[in-house]
Amino acid sequence: MMQLGFVSAILPDVSLEDLFGIASNIGYKYIEAMCWPPSKAERRYAGVTHVDVLSLDDAKIAQVHALSASTGVKLSGLGYYPNCLSPDLAEGSRSVEHLMEVIRAAPKMGLNQVNTFIGRDFTKSVDDNWPRLLSTWKPIIDLAEKMNVRIGIENCPMLFSEDEWPGGKNIATTPAIWRRLFADLGSPMLGLNYDPSHMVWQCMDYISPLRDFSDRIFHVHAKDVRVDRHRLNEVGVFAHPKLYHTPKLPGLGEIDWSQFFSVLGDAGYSGPVCVEVEDRVYEGSQETRIESLAQSYRYLSQFVAK
Repeated sequence: MMQLGFVSAILPDVSLEDLFGIASNIGYKYIEAMCWPPSKAERRYAGVTHVDVLSLDDAKIAQVHALSASTGVKLSGLGYYPNCLSPDLAEGSRSVEHLMEVIRAAPKMGLNQVNTFIGRDFTKSVDDNWPRLLSTWKPIIDLAEKMNVRIGIENCPMLFSEDEWPGGKNIATTPAIWRRLFADLGSPMLGLNYDPSHMVWQCMDYISPLRDFSDRIFHVHAKDVRVDRHRLNEVGVFAHPKLYHTPKLPGLGEIDWSQFFSVLGDAGYSGPVCVEVEDRVYEGSQETRIESLAQSYRYLSQFVAK
């Protein structure tokens, strides 16, 4: 049965204990815990560490289990979203190394889900990225299979601003590319952490993947988006996407959530649906960030069993 959760990146300064308490108080049943290596964030929502896999020990694992038992809130998985195919080879190597640590940490915590990006050298075409993609990701997939951990790839293009132009920093953006990934990497442990909002601003159908990739949807993000048609008419689809689209809380954008949940359920999905807040209207303080989670819960709870 589907239940609601949220992505912990929106509360970067909240302790793990308080994070579970906030989730429980609102009504959420899941948290996707961010697992960046402790460091300064390089972009919004990055660099958040609620589970430090590099210092994970029995005591910290026991703490998570105790918090889950006392609040009724579970971890939906571990999240780490770097660029493993960065044109900066050192960055790419560090990203791969840490992603593997996250994969190793998941089963220690009783989890079998890790969410991430494939990455991309944004200066190159899809075809030119492909040989490095395969050589980079085959060892990651081998480790995931060994650890019995599913990897959910979020379908965000990471193509918003000038420094991500022209290709974006995540190659797994379309059904055609997903099919190629699944065929060439050939593992049932690779699937999608599906976010419908990223399809909307690419002018794509956000419902059909629920049917077409029902066996590959491992985890779901709930984020809405508003496309500013006036701005789009001014700058065109070849402009930086942040010039004409705005991430919003569920219910404040263009997604028909009743249809989304209806088809998602019919497709057989029964896992977590985690709210991902990237709505700047609510980022002014910790209080407004928490309220954004509460507002999202109130809206989405009409579509799922409590």
